[in-house]
Parts: sequence; structure tokens; C-alpha cells
Amino acid sequence: MRTFSLSDFASLVSALQWTVALVLIALAIGAPLGLGLALMRGHRAAPVRWLAAALQQLVQGVPLLGLLMFFYFGMPVFLGVEVPALTAVSVAFVIYTAAFLGQIWYGGIQAVKHEQWEAAACLGLSKWHQFRHVIAPQALRLSLPPTVGFLVQLIKGTSLASVVGFVELARA
Repeated sequence: MRTFSLSDFASLVSALQWTVALVLIALAIGAPLGLGLALMRGHRAAPVRWLAAALQQLVQGVPLLGLLMFFYFGMPVFLGVEVPALTAVSVAFVIYTAAFLGQIWYGGIQAVKHEQWEAAACLGLSKWHQFRHVIAPQALRLSLPPTVGFLVQLIKGTSLASVVGFVELARA
């Protein structure tokens, strides 16, 4: 029977670094994109709303494993360039994160009662200041629990990166 040794622990710590790095990359790039999608969903122009909704529905309709396979195995076919595993996995996770966080945050914004917008407008605040000082703090409070839940899902989803040869905690 094999026992757990110090070298096994070192291997796990090394792989954990890649898991954390992948999650941080996905959040650092995907969160601002997700905020952009959430704001696009609330835009006045219908085509902008439709585009954001279509992008979110498309990404949410494809399993994470499908995105990973597409960016790792499909991009060389379309671009004619071999894509490194880290790049392919990062792009897939960024797009996945942006779509889901955009939907979560859009829901948080929509959950703030319309009367709050009206009250902020009565104070003479510009649209930007209405959003920044009145709506966003309330939306943040409402969307924090699902955002944390998605973060847990994202961390668990990093194990799928091992399918395309990216060594992280599940593959160590």
C-alpha cells in the first residue's frame, strides 16, 4: 500500500498554485466582462440587450467541458495555430465566468426596486451617480451570495481543465 509522502504534498501544492492562478485569471478578466454584459442587458437600445442576452444564452447553453474542448482542439483547426493548454483553458474560463457573472449581476440590478431609481432621480443625480451610489450597493448586496456560489462552482470546474492536459489540483 502506498503512503502519502512529502513529495506528494509538494506536488499537490504545486498543482494548487495552478488552480488558484486559473481562477484568478478567470475572475480578473471575466468579472469586468461580466459587468459589461450585465450593463448591456439593461441598455436602452434593444439590439444591445439582445446581443448581450444571446451571448449569455449561447455560453450558458454549452457545458464548460465543451468550451474547453473547443478552445483547445477547435482553435487549431480554425486559426491554424497550436494553442497552449494554459491559453485555451484561460480563454474558456474567462468566457464562462463573464457569461455567468453577467447574468448573476444583471439579476442583482433587476432585483433593486424601480422606486430606488426614481428616488435617486428625484435627488437630481445623473444616471451614472444613480447607479453608482444608489443601485450598485444594493445590487451588490443582493448578488453577493450567488457570486460566491459561482466562485465555488468555478473552483470545482477547474478540474475539467485536466481533460485537455492542463495540470492542476485534480491532475496532480
